[in-house]
Amino acid sequence: MPVQDIAPSSETGKLNVKHLKRYWNKSLLKRDGKLSPDSFHDEWKIDTTLLTVVGLGLEQTILYVYRKTPTFDEFEDWILETAGKPDTEKVTQFNSLFDYKNNLKDSSVKRELLTDEDIAFWDKNGYLIIKNAVSKECCDETIQALCDFIKIDRDDKDTWYNIHDARQGIMVQLFQHPLLEQNRKAPKIKKAFEELWNRKDLWINTDRVGFNPPETTLYHFPGPFLHWDVSIHPPVSFGTQGILYLSDTAENQGAFTVVPGFHNILEEWLGSLPPNTDPRKEDLYALGAKPIAANAGDFIIWHHALPHGSSPNTALLPRFVQYVNYAPFDEKESEIWL
Repeated sequence: MPVQDIAPSSETGKLNVKHLKRYWNKSLLKRDGKLSPDSFHDEWKIDTTLLTVVGLGLEQTILYVYRKTPTFDEFEDWILETAGKPDTEKVTQFNSLFDYKNNLKDSSVKRELLTDEDIAFWDKNGYLIIKNAVSKECCDETIQALCDFIKIDRDDKDTWYNIHDARQGIMVQLFQHPLLEQNRKAPKIKKAFEELWNRKDLWINTDRVGFNPPETTLYHFPGPFLHWDVSIHPPVSFGTQGILYLSDTAENQGAFTVVPGFHNILEEWLGSLPPNTDPRKEDLYALGAKPIAANAGDFIIWHHALPHGSSPNTALLPRFVQYVNYAPFDEKESEIWL
């Protein structure tokens, strides 16, 4: 498919969002096998920022487009039905990126939240716990929204294993809700990302929530086990990920797990592996995995070069979480997948 036959980023529809028609166009062509899945790799960050602007989750959008093969008009209607009308200020800011591609980032962030000790801990370990990022009340309300969505009772263990279409392992496909958006915009969470990136021009992703119930004789933890969500082909550029604990979570309660400090030795470790070894199939737990206990409202932010995942819940209560991340429009990722 010639590039000139794909809608340009400048072409808009009734939502007046640039790049939206191009994204829809590319997605359908990939679905039909007319474009390879890795086509337009250089537009990946534009695509994900676009979804942030219109309030959609990545997997949510891919599933809709691949299953429904909508016309562009139907695609815009679905956005309105699913996420509501996009915020005018966000749309204006996003559209301007195509007019000023060489904008200089604002690197004058004043450090007000993170201490020197926090930065030293981050540099050494690659993660931080932002205490009391969201109030306990907001966390409880979010848990209730999650429970209502998948039709379970937080206090009734007999309901925790109910089958629901929105449950995919421990992930729950709930992306749009006022409480989720409120948590994403929590001042402490926003400030933590800005101070680590040392820039303010960051975009919030629209991600889902998680529910990890205790293991039983019939239910076993399905993962995700330790993994990376980005290419680890050197050099791995700076990037972040984050998780909000909605409930108090002990180490044995399906806690988020990382290998502290691995971002500092990743390249050395890769170089030590025998030729043709798949690093993703190595025993990552042997590298020093650590489950992170924290309280409801605490936010864990980590460097995306750290192996990370959830863990089996051997406690008596479920784990409830929300995934949140901020990233700039020009975040770089390796074109070589490893």
